[in-house]
Amino acid sequence: MATPTDKRKIVKKRLKKFPRFQADRFKRMNPAWRKPRGIDGRVRRRFKGSTLMPNIGYGSDKKTRYRLRNGFYKFVVQSVGDLEMLLMHNEKYAVEIAHNVGAKKRKMIVERADQLRLHVTNRFARLRTEEND
Repeated sequence: MATPTDKRKIVKKRLKKFPRFQADRFKRMNPAWRKPRGIDGRVRRRFKGSTLMPNIGYGSDKKTRYRLRNGFYKFVVQSVGDLEMLLMHNEKYAVEIAHNVGAKKRKMIVERADQLRLHVTNRFARLRTEEND
């Protein structure tokens, strides 16, 4: 299998999600982040001990942004022809087979990816085990 050429360590400044303020109090409230806009809001005013707000300082390093944990960038593939684009880039991109690709076509994609020495992230998805009778 191919290994990524860039061995730079991926540093995440924060691994936890930013919860929406007071989303834990109401079931009807989605926990996805929304900026508080109230006139007296203590989160908006950044009081000590209150919920943290996301800001640009939490962003990832430009050189390691969008990387997978194994160091590759993800490239979604739907056909065998899509793999030909990665012919010379097997040390930078990892292949992910799209969710709407059937088992027969998946098998062909995995075989061609092995020939091109490409790393396939979901190579064992929808893989049927053949029974010998």
